[in-house]
Amino acid sequence: MRVLILSCNTGQGHNSAGSAVREALEAAGAECELLDALSFARGNTSKTVGGAYVSVTTKAPSLFGGLYQLGGLISNPWLKSPVYLANTRYAGALGDYIEKSGFDAVVCPHLFPAETLTCLRRKGRLSVKTYAVATDYTCIPFWEETELDAYFVPHEDLKREFAGKGIPQEKLIPTGIPISRRCLQKTPKAEARRLLGLPEQEKVFLVMTGSMGFGDISSFALDLLLSCPKNSRILILTGRNAALKDRIDHDFSREKRVQTVAFTRNAPLYMDACDILLSKPGGLTSTEAAVQNIPLVHTRPIPGCETANARFFVSHGLSVCAVHPKAAALAAASLAEDTAALQRMTECQKREINPNAAEEIAAIILSGDVPSNDGTKN
Repeated sequence: MRVLILSCNTGQGHNSAGSAVREALEAAGAECELLDALSFARGNTSKTVGGAYVSVTTKAPSLFGGLYQLGGLISNPWLKSPVYLANTRYAGALGDYIEKSGFDAVVCPHLFPAETLTCLRRKGRLSVKTYAVATDYTCIPFWEETELDAYFVPHEDLKREFAGKGIPQEKLIPTGIPISRRCLQKTPKAEARRLLGLPEQEKVFLVMTGSMGFGDISSFALDLLLSCPKNSRILILTGRNAALKDRIDHDFSREKRVQTVAFTRNAPLYMDACDILLSKPGGLTSTEAAVQNIPLVHTRPIPGCETANARFFVSHGLSVCAVHPKAAALAAASLAEDTAALQRMTECQKREINPNAAEEIAAIILSGDVPSNDGTKN
């Protein structure tokens, strides 16, 4: 089987989910391609859209939240949105590529290509199976106007929300969010610290800012220093935000307990080495932490789907959330010393989050056993 996976460069989480599905499919013998859907659009569309997303979410998160809320207000399954119309503009090029390359299925861990595939299907130009992978613990605006064969959603408890927005319930498959097998290869804490050159006896608080390096982390690091025990180490993963790393390094040039790490593919190892993880509530990072059974404090979300992610995690006992930096620092310090709370949280993580979502998604795609329009299997 040949499978095309279409993502977009608006946050690394979509690409990570796509890579996890690709990894599982290839392990089962399929041939896969993972492409940026916007590469089929004209000119520098992908670079422009990705850059705009990063700029708005990091510099004007309230504006992003307002746009997300507006999307929710105009979102409905009967009228096609401006998002749909924008993504129809490269439908012809994408349709030609799918047909020419002989793909048997297309997987979308992002809304944009799902809109394009919907356009192709409505025009009778799409005969292959199509699948959506939701990467947040909510039904984001405009999923309901897509028409794919199946939708892999993060949890059984979210099926009602997705169905309530207009997606046929028989098409909803609660597999969980797919993550790489690498996250399941847990390194013992002592070994992880040895590999990273970290002291074994210190409390390690890991701050993850996302691939974009989001937030006023210098102020937050100071709050952590003031709240946490003296024998603590604060590691800050700054993603691809070089300016953020430079600012923190300058502000804490005389404080050895604060250490920054530029974009790294060893994030799972840093997670294995820490006692407490502090992160904004991105869908992928939160899922990876829960699968690795890492005590989790959610910090201020980018308004929109991350707000919903935090709400889901807190309501299911998977994390604690504190919007204000000082409150988050105090919550992390308190959680690190509360053995009973740590045990309750990790038990909830084991119960609620499926570590094998990628493999389950791959198995369904390879079987081709998806609901037809009348609800039966085909």
